[in-house]
Amino acid sequence: MYFCAAMYELSILIPVYNDDCTPLATALSRQAEAIGDLSYEIIVADDCSPDRAAVAPNHAVNALPHARYIERPQNVGSAANRNLLAQESRYEWLLFVDCDMDISRPDFLRRYLSEAATAGADVIMGGIAIGGDAETLATNLRYRYEKHHEPHHTASERSRRPFQSFRSCNFLIRRATLLGCPFDERFQKSGYEDVLLGKQLKAAGAVMRHVDNPVLMTRYETNADYINKVERSLRTLHAFRHDLKGYSRLLTTADGIHLGVVRRLLVLAFRLFGPLVRRRLCGPHPSLRLFDAYRLGYLLEIRDKRYCLRQLSIKH
Repeated sequence: MYFCAAMYELSILIPVYNDDCTPLATALSRQAEAIGDLSYEIIVADDCSPDRAAVAPNHAVNALPHARYIERPQNVGSAANRNLLAQESRYEWLLFVDCDMDISRPDFLRRYLSEAATAGADVIMGGIAIGGDAETLATNLRYRYEKHHEPHHTASERSRRPFQSFRSCNFLIRRATLLGCPFDERFQKSGYEDVLLGKQLKAAGAVMRHVDNPVLMTRYETNADYINKVERSLRTLHAFRHDLKGYSRLLTTADGIHLGVVRRLLVLAFRLFGPLVRRRLCGPHPSLRLFDAYRLGYLLEIRDKRYCLRQLSIKH
């Protein structure tokens, strides 16, 4: 049973960085228009993307009904860009969808609004599905990693740890909730800002509900680009390790290695074999087991005091 559309207002918010989001915005616009009396808006905010050719098509968003495109004059980071979108919005419910996702369900918006009408929640997480041809993407590390973990993306699995499972690629939230508990703008790059928001929403007493209303991931970066992104995220995880304690399984694993000799041996092994493993991961035959080992080794390496001292000497 669906809601009465006239009762609800929706701001559809799309943060953009180096990507063309016009197919996504168009698909969401068509669904919103089909609902009828729903009051809605679509706001796209580009965070001063350096690849101007990639984002040039996004100006077409201004031609969609009730839509506008914002270009940030300087890069402020994904957390601040999402907060800006919330501040620019004017309706009761905010739907955030990442610019590189696709909409596969014809009732995507209706499902969310139905949940908003009946669930009594402040935050509703729709989840993510992994698309793409398995044979074509067999050598892509990001695809293999996401596909391997896809069973954990169902609503029933996410509901087991509702706040730890929060991801910012696809969620509905009350405007008042996000304005009262915004993304932490200390996060200058994407990576773990949504994990911390999940923790802060729990502390604020927000009610979170997980449903199966996924967006579809179909675009995957090269293995080398993905490894660079993962390493950047791990540096962020290390920098905010105290804030994220208990909300990252990798961090919990690293913290659980109490014996100093074991930690030093793992760091030594990473220094000896890490470059070889990295080359394997960037190549055409990446291994998920090696990927897990590399992530743990990289995190332990950047937590090592000698690594920190080397970084300080480089900066000076």
